Amino acid sequence: MAAMPARAGVGLRVPHYRDFLDGRPAVGWLEVHTENYLAPGGWDAHVLSLLRRDYPVSLHGVAMGLGSAHGIDAAHLARVRALVRRIEPVLVSEHLSWTGVPGRHLHDLLPLALDDAMLDLLSERVARVQDALGRQILVENVSSYVRFQADTMGEAAFLAALARRTGCALLLDINNLYVNQCNHGEDALAALHAIDAGLVGEIHLGGHRVTPGAVIDDHGSAVAEPVWLLYEAALRRFGAVPTLVEWDNDVPPLPVLLAQAARADRMAIEHPPAILRPWRPAPSMPAAVTDGLQQRFAAAVLAPVRIGELAAELRAPDVAGRMAIYRGNLLGSWHKALANAYPVIAQLVGNEFLAALAAEYGAAHPPADGDLNEFGMHFADFLQTFPHVADLPYLPDMARLEWLLHRAHYAPDAAPLDAAAFAALAPEQLAATRLLPHPAAQAFASRWAVVPLWLAHQPGSDASLPDIGVPSHGLVCRPSWRATVLPEVEANYAMLAVLMAGEPISRALDVALVVDAELDFGAALQRWLAGGAWAGLRLECI
Repeated sequence: MAAMPARAGVGLRVPHYRDFLDGRPAVGWLEVHTENYLAPGGWDAHVLSLLRRDYPVSLHGVAMGLGSAHGIDAAHLARVRALVRRIEPVLVSEHLSWTGVPGRHLHDLLPLALDDAMLDLLSERVARVQDALGRQILVENVSSYVRFQADTMGEAAFLAALARRTGCALLLDINNLYVNQCNHGEDALAALHAIDAGLVGEIHLGGHRVTPGAVIDDHGSAVAEPVWLLYEAALRRFGAVPTLVEWDNDVPPLPVLLAQAARADRMAIEHPPAILRPWRPAPSMPAAVTDGLQQRFAAAVLAPVRIGELAAELRAPDVAGRMAIYRGNLLGSWHKALANAYPVIAQLVGNEFLAALAAEYGAAHPPADGDLNEFGMHFADFLQTFPHVADLPYLPDMARLEWLLHRAHYAPDAAPLDAAAFAALAPEQLAATRLLPHPAAQAFASRWAVVPLWLAHQPGSDASLPDIGVPSHGLVCRPSWRATVLPEVEANYAMLAVLMAGEPISRALDVALVVDAELDFGAALQRWLAGGAWAGLRLECI
């Protein structure tokens, strides 16, 4: 496999998809977050497959939980392995962190107690992941807002020992070193010198936010000057290595990000390329740690009243304030996930109310999966019984519609059926034909005017708001990779529902003609074919 160039790369983020697809801007490589591409189909996977032809790609995971005491989710590891095989990335990385306890995924990079028992555990986990993937992985240092009284070594020394034991390489996040220097008084330069040359296979640069209580690693701004100075020191220590400019929140126009990458390239060109130690697979040795500390930490994140049960085990100037950062990260992840899956509901209830809904929903339906795209699957049922939205009785059906659209976005790919497939069918054959739905297609019905309400809230729409008490029907589909809703009259919906249940066209017509004797089947079929609703047909023997 080709090596990643010792140049600067940028993260591939949704706002920049079109820039890359249309222009193929000059940049050394692209990084993607693993969990955003686990689905084997849909627009995101399609974009990545196209760009992979022209750019080296790095997979950067945030949900593996290498240090989670209860173990790595085997299903998640299998999905990551399948993704690695699909796109053949040059680099694969994860974090020196844990992410949850049994039954609860906290969707954050939580700090580890850095001692010999945890080193044994991480060594076993890293070896197991490398064995499953058949390749070396990189492990990244993380920003931290608390440290543990039980720590017996610094993070840099821990990482260096982990790399020597397992043959993994290190992803050195320079911004995280600076954040931890500010938050804990740790010496970032000393941390650089605790790591041997030849262990660092990648560097991250990112922005942070300074607050009265802590410096927050938020990836929401340009790289700060102190971080650039540390980067220069890292280049002197390790040589030029692939360097990523991270900017995940408040994402700027692509030229701003490319300018940061160009600055990193100008600095790195003054230094010889790093020589990474070759990977030699290490055996996976059984290891375990008690999960009591992580259980108490998770409980304190989920319920701040329980921080007292943990406080004596932490080192921080303001334990409650620092733990509040982790809780804020958790609630922010839930809010962001719901806003992504339910954009029209976000418009209808407002951002502040959606954040409150996310907190209540997450408490009622705590996620156990590292894939946040699955977080909102029970939201419609939750809204159905949530008393504070009782005056919006149509909201659960809007959630059902938006969840169908969300799933359509990630649905497997299939070639849409073409009208030419019907050309050779005799009338009696057409009647006996069964249509095979495209994986993204679903029929939808509501007693409320949910479909026109959704259409009225789409970008650029000038449609007026409907009378909400009027029933509505629609077809969720994904023409040209964009999930959308085609409004349908009741008779067309009746046909759709029967056809999608696998019944022949004759049966669908019988049901629909009861609703509307003037039904135009040909016009409806043309609309559905244009929307990519069908992936094939099956002709029954007559």
